[in-house]
Amino acid sequence: MSDLFVGSNYTAPQANIAQRGAFPQIFRMSSPRPQLQTREEVMFFDTDCGGVVHNLAYLRMIETCRTRLAALMGMDLRTMAETRVFPVVTRIEVDYKRPAKLGDWLIIHGRLAELARARFCCGFEVLRESDGVLLVTARQTLALVAMPAGKPLRLPVAWGEQWG
Repeated sequence: MSDLFVGSNYTAPQANIAQRGAFPQIFRMSSPRPQLQTREEVMFFDTDCGGVVHNLAYLRMIETCRTRLAALMGMDLRTMAETRVFPVVTRIEVDYKRPAKLGDWLIIHGRLAELARARFCCGFEVLRESDGVLLVTARQTLALVAMPAGKPLRLPVAWGEQWG
């Protein structure tokens, strides 16, 4: 299990993983914020018949970045499988600014942007590597959910202590 959850109130998917009153309604993040970047090459399956990246392909690339960002936050794939607690997207906002094309290399920047009691937000920017042009911005709102019951959980107290 991830060290992030050790020593916190996070003991099992059924547990209430934060104490009442531990978070104000919204926590603006302070340094150091979990952030990272991933790199993707635009493949045939990412494009339409004109060689332009399809909108869903950007979401796949953003999901890859978010999955790796979650690992930095203590939610690597193995930990999620063992604890049965998963970050679930409840909202996504995407602005498509310019198109990427077949063969472009893209850099996806992801960061933890905001914490609340039972949700958190991640921000993303997709840039073309060759010229640094911003192609897409996105913001995801997520909740931690215990499966298989589908029960929403409060965020770990340690997150507020570490990134609040």
